[in-house]
Amino acid sequence: MKIATYNINGINGRIDNLVRWLMNSKPDVVCLQELKAEDQKFPEKVLLKAGYHAIWQGQKSWNGVAILSRYGEIQETRRGLDGDPEDTHSRYIEAFINGVVIGCLYLPNGNPFPGPKFDYKLKWIKRLTKHAKKLETFNLPVALIGDYNIMPTDLDTYKAEKYLDNALFRPEARKLFRNLLNQGWTDAIRKLYPQKRIYTFWDYLRNAYGRDAGLRLDHFLLNDKLEGNLISAGVDKEVRGWEHSSDHAPVWIELSKSFRDIPA
Repeated sequence: MKIATYNINGINGRIDNLVRWLMNSKPDVVCLQELKAEDQKFPEKVLLKAGYHAIWQGQKSWNGVAILSRYGEIQETRRGLDGDPEDTHSRYIEAFINGVVIGCLYLPNGNPFPGPKFDYKLKWIKRLTKHAKKLETFNLPVALIGDYNIMPTDLDTYKAEKYLDNALFRPEARKLFRNLLNQGWTDAIRKLYPQKRIYTFWDYLRNAYGRDAGLRLDHFLLNDKLEGNLISAGVDKEVRGWEHSSDHAPVWIELSKSFRDIPA
């Protein structure tokens, strides 16, 4: 089972790149972030033609999350997190696919620091952590996947000193990320590559991609029912170099357990 995450940074403007990557990489399940499209403008028919069913929660101009699957129609289990009834951001959607609970998330950026956006980020992480604890009681394989907008360690940025006052790297956010891990979640990339510099995002400015001046923002957190099935992971870095690309690259993991066969 191959699961991927991709911050598409505007799904309709980059739909050709998305379909091209889907045809090349053939992930079974995909979590998308930053759709930047209202629900009625989500390109469902294009994705169905490419072989993927979808559920989504859109939002005009900002945010938006979706889950794609080659396994057929998707059983949605949740959208949004508890804890703030006034939060209207489209940042979390969840489904049960092929025996696995898939939580697709777009965690707040939080910049500028300090300020209300950073405060919102910290509160959102705490809400996610509370929901993650609830998911653990279900006794099912669970993966929390997406753009966390957090660099957990110095290895996750090309130049740590540049980001000391950036919300992506602030110790308050990193501590909350560690608290989440300490519930029993495994950072899939770090499990397989504990000391390797791996990036998933390159800014559009200053030739960041060409210089490989990247950040690791996109993560897979696996619970103990799932992490034992992890066999490989990677970043499709070349996609970031395609014309009119997102500033993120697709990231993927492969699990040894396949719940049923799907078309090649």
